[in-house]
Amino acid sequence: MDFSLFLKALVIGLSIAAPVGPIGLLCIQRTLAHGRAIGFLSGLGAALADACYGAIGAFGVSAVISSMVAARVPLALGGAAFLAWMGVQLLRAPAATQARTAQDAATPLKAMLSVFMLTLANPMTILSFVAVFASIGTGHASSSSGAAATMVVGVFLGSALWWLGLSTVVSMVRHKLGARVLQSINRLSGALLLGFAVFQLSALLSR
Repeated sequence: MDFSLFLKALVIGLSIAAPVGPIGLLCIQRTLAHGRAIGFLSGLGAALADACYGAIGAFGVSAVISSMVAARVPLALGGAAFLAWMGVQLLRAPAATQARTAQDAATPLKAMLSVFMLTLANPMTILSFVAVFASIGTGHASSSSGAAATMVVGVFLGSALWWLGLSTVVSMVRHKLGARVLQSINRLSGALLLGFAVFQLSALLSR
């Protein structure tokens, strides 16, 4: 394994995961509502989606790239609809059921799959991976398939490392928050998710 290439991919994975958007917001909210394991698994779903897109970009599967980019509008619409649904669920969650809010995240598999699908709803990410991987892969002595696999593993582990750290930090303050504070966080999270959905829809309509 080319260690320098792996480190570059690891940093890229961290950089992709770190910005606080709808995925980060869901990870934080689910950690507060369900604990570190569910929060981390939610983030791990995003890391798996990043790894899938990274693999497509690293191995240069042009047919898949073209298909995903061509389907960007319905995928973005689906992602916006899911964000809006999540936002409504959080806004409607009563204070007496804080432990059961975001019921789609009640099981580890649902937590992971829901964020995995939401992250895949942004096919333009593929183009970013294609450009970045083409840049960092240049000049490395590894075989093309070996270098591609190294980059994909690095991106996945970098992204997963971020979600592990975020869920761990959030879980440390989880038990210090009362029911009223948790409800306020849920309401704010719901409003922000709806805002992300509206922004995504407006971006589509403006094209």
